[in-house]
Amino acid sequence: MKQITLLLCGLLLCSTAVFAQTGTQPQLYHPDADARADIQAAVKKASAAGKHVFLQMGGNWCGWCIAFDKLVKSNDTLRNYLEQNYEVVHVNYSQENKNEAVFASLGHPERFGFPVFVILDGKGERIHTQNSAYLEEGKGHSSKAVLQFFKHWSPAALKPPAAK
Repeated sequence: MKQITLLLCGLLLCSTAVFAQTGTQPQLYHPDADARADIQAAVKKASAAGKHVFLQMGGNWCGWCIAFDKLVKSNDTLRNYLEQNYEVVHVNYSQENKNEAVFASLGHPERFGFPVFVILDGKGERIHTQNSAYLEEGKGHSSKAVLQFFKHWSPAALKPPAAK
């Protein structure tokens, strides 16, 4: 009887921990989303607005993906710059949906680990893939390095000097 009670208590603790994790973790990535359609819609909006598309690729299981998103959303400079220059799409990579065709069409950015960032122009052409490790400083991402990355791949940065 003592063993059954201990087993039941263990199961209750495990289920509570799982529920607590899923209840508090942000759901940035949606395994059931149609990533290709989401990207196409973002490209259309970016083209009309003179922006680029920023793909943040990863999963809800990825602590660094969540931390990057929190950094950008909590920093007014980063958030505003991103909103003014990019349409953002979170592209899921998880056991439920690896979006293999999408990742293949973008040159397999998952090879760099997660999160990984891909910049598309207003025509949907891939213009840059960024390994997020180069944006890290200490135990997180550097606000300064992230802003510099956003600026270096913004539409204005890629205009020819005569067109500026």
